[in-house]
Amino acid sequence: MRDIAIVGAGKIGSMIADFLGHSGDYRLTVIDRSSEALDRLETKTQVKRAVIDINNAVQLQAELKGKFAVLSAAPFQLTPAIVTAAKAMGVHYLDLSEDVANTRLIKQLAEGASTAFIPQCGLAPGFITIVGHELARHFDRLQDLRLRVGALPQYPSNALNYNLTWSTDGVINEYCEPCEVIANGEMHEVPALEEREEFSLDGITYEAFNTSGGIGTLCETLKGRVQNLNYRTIRYPGHAAIMKALLQDLRLRERRDVLKDILENALPTTLQDVVIVFVTVTGWKQSRFVQETYANKVYGQTVNGEPRSAIQITTAAGICTVLDMLAKGKLPQQGFVRQEEIGLEPFLQNRFGRVYATNAPMTMEVPEHMNEVRHVSGAGRH
Repeated sequence: MRDIAIVGAGKIGSMIADFLGHSGDYRLTVIDRSSEALDRLETKTQVKRAVIDINNAVQLQAELKGKFAVLSAAPFQLTPAIVTAAKAMGVHYLDLSEDVANTRLIKQLAEGASTAFIPQCGLAPGFITIVGHELARHFDRLQDLRLRVGALPQYPSNALNYNLTWSTDGVINEYCEPCEVIANGEMHEVPALEEREEFSLDGITYEAFNTSGGIGTLCETLKGRVQNLNYRTIRYPGHAAIMKALLQDLRLRERRDVLKDILENALPTTLQDVVIVFVTVTGWKQSRFVQETYANKVYGQTVNGEPRSAIQITTAAGICTVLDMLAKGKLPQQGFVRQEEIGLEPFLQNRFGRVYATNAPMTMEVPEHMNEVRHVSGAGRH
């Protein structure tokens, strides 16, 4: 049984603990600086709860001692403290970060390390990167690779057509920071919230626009092999215009704490959401110019007897799958590991990765010594 530390007792941390705890293969410690958050931890599995100031290196390193890995589900601002502690204690490090600066720091710390450093293990970056790279491998020569992801309410009911489904800090950060792209064969940075487009899927119209971080390290990996590569976040039409007014016209980009307070007090959370994954690749196969598309929707549903949002399920499934593959020796055991090093088929065959399998219910494999088998139905509906 592997000893795992999970930093962050919020909705994603709870879902990670629930997935890993019900597998029976991991002994868990959930770390948070808030005792109230730990008391609210949404899992029925047995976990140790540790109240620790994440920025206190001595306390954090002491809690990580002897662990196989630490999984960060904490706000991106805490990433430097967590990854530095992981390096000091010689434990594997995995996170969900979309922050570009943090990824660069992790890459530096991974140099010469005896353990693996695997950032960006969630939905986007994460699963979207794995899908994009897999589709790209099908082509002799690439032209365009377009990655689109959105976590949306099933029943929008406000002017933003949006509910808070994950980290407010993360949403604001991806709306503000520059976005990496490849355009005409060259890497560039472009502004967030720009290059808006519309498309339809299953008869519903969506908009998509530039946001930061979702592309992961794919630009570096495919530079010189693809003419155009970009990542855009999916929303219902009208969302981008309002966010641009708030961030640019009202200058709340410079007062992110104010914007966070507004959003968290005005937009309700919801468990009735849908995650959309939409990837399109064009290029040449045997001298023919062709297009290949991956489209998938995952809905909020009941997992192990508890209602969970789609963004909880998909994000937690991503990092749990990567941990599982690492623990089974199916991924590099040291240094910086990119999401595109993970094969799509092995990911989908994993007991956690099957959340993303299209048109297939997921049954969680539980060891015989566990008391009951828990069934998750309706995953990956399209």
